[in-house]
This record gives sequence, structure tokens and C-alpha cells, in this order.
Amino acid sequence: MEQSAADLPPIDKPLDVLAVAPHPDDAELGMGGALIKLRCGGYRVGVLDLTDGEPTPFGTPEQRRRETDAATQWLGLHWRGNLGLRNRFLEPTIEARAALAGVFRLVRPRWLFAPYWVDAHPDHVAATQLVEAARFWAKLTKIDLPGEPHYPERIYYYYCVHLRVVPQPAFVLDISQEWETKLQAIRCYASQFIVGRPQEPPTFLDRLRDDAAYWGKAIGVRYGEPFACREPIGLRALDQLV
Repeated sequence: MEQSAADLPPIDKPLDVLAVAPHPDDAELGMGGALIKLRCGGYRVGVLDLTDGEPTPFGTPEQRRRETDAATQWLGLHWRGNLGLRNRFLEPTIEARAALAGVFRLVRPRWLFAPYWVDAHPDHVAATQLVEAARFWAKLTKIDLPGEPHYPERIYYYYCVHLRVVPQPAFVLDISQEWETKLQAIRCYASQFIVGRPQEPPTFLDRLRDDAAYWGKAIGVRYGEPFACREPIGLRALDQLV
């Protein structure tokens, strides 16, 4: 059964950034570097996992919680919660939409990050549909939701996909300085990426590094993370372009 906003960890100040992940580890894989960079830049950063990610071949709910706690420490997040939806059965239902909209009204992020909308994993596709619908619902008045109406300014989409596709991103973020810390956060999920995985190169983590290097090369740096957006992206100045 999903949790309500009242069941989630308390928060003392609104977040600037909330990444919504279908499973623990998706935010780390898709935008761990961005989360670290944003936090180091003075932004208040959080992650909401929609499910506990279990069952998996080598994990348990208890182990996954420990792994998530350890990864959260590496990322330095200001807030992390879990909505308690069911892994492998994630659907954009009205009930799930209301629960997620309630969280948005609780943590009041300026920017949302969701999985890229094209994927082979049904949970990832459903998560994106939920984020988009809940963003709209969170601003409504005269509705049975906790807190005050809130409408996050933007949704950006990170790539953590199960398709062998080469997307055309809206922008690529330089995460060269954040790469090693991102890798440490991902290593915390040993049940997912180390135990039971082939240890001969290229390993899963080798491939992850190669992907980051590919996107880094695209913008002339060592490592990068790509992002998409359905709406135009505005710039106040060009001095931060790579």
C-alpha cells in the first residue's frame, strides 16, 4: 500500500530539486552526478523512490534499504522518501497520482526530474506518466490533497533506460568532478550491480563509465549526463555553456 505524504520523512524547508525514481538506484544511475553537483552548488536536493525495487534475484527489502541509505550518504541528499508503491506493478492510477501529488505539495520542489519517457521497462514508463499527471494535480484547489497547491516550474528527464538507444538530449551536464562520488553511490547497490554480475571486463560498472565518457566526449569533457525536456529551455546568459 502506498504511503501518504504524512508517512514520509519530515522536511523543514522546500526542495529546489526532486528526482523521482521508479526504484532505488535509478536516480543514482541516471543523474547521480547532477544531484551531487546541484547539492554542492547550494541547491536543496531530494529523491523520491516510488517502490522498494524488490523482489530482485540477489536483493531483499531490508538489504535494499541499507543500500539506499548508504547511497544517500554519498549523494549528500537533503531528503529522501519512498512512496511504497509495488515494484513490477507500477501503474499511473488515480490513487498513485494523488499520493505523489501530495508529496509534491509537501516538499514543494522548483524542478522535477523523471525517467526518460521512452523505455522498455513498464515501471519506468509508468513513473514518468505519474510524475507528469501529479505535477498538474499538485496545483489544484478544492481537492482532497494535503498541503497547499504547488506547481513545479519544470520537468527534466534523465536517462536510465533498458533500450539500446542513442537519444538526442536537450543538454548534457558536465559531471567530470562528480563522477567518482557518483560511482561510489552506485557501488552501494551491490545486490544489483556486483553480486551475480559477470566480473570479466567489461563489467556493468565499466559500461556505465563508458556511457558517461561518451556523453562527456560529446561536450568536450571527461564525463557527462544527458537530459531531455519536453519544453523549451530558457537561458539568462551564455557564459555557462561548455
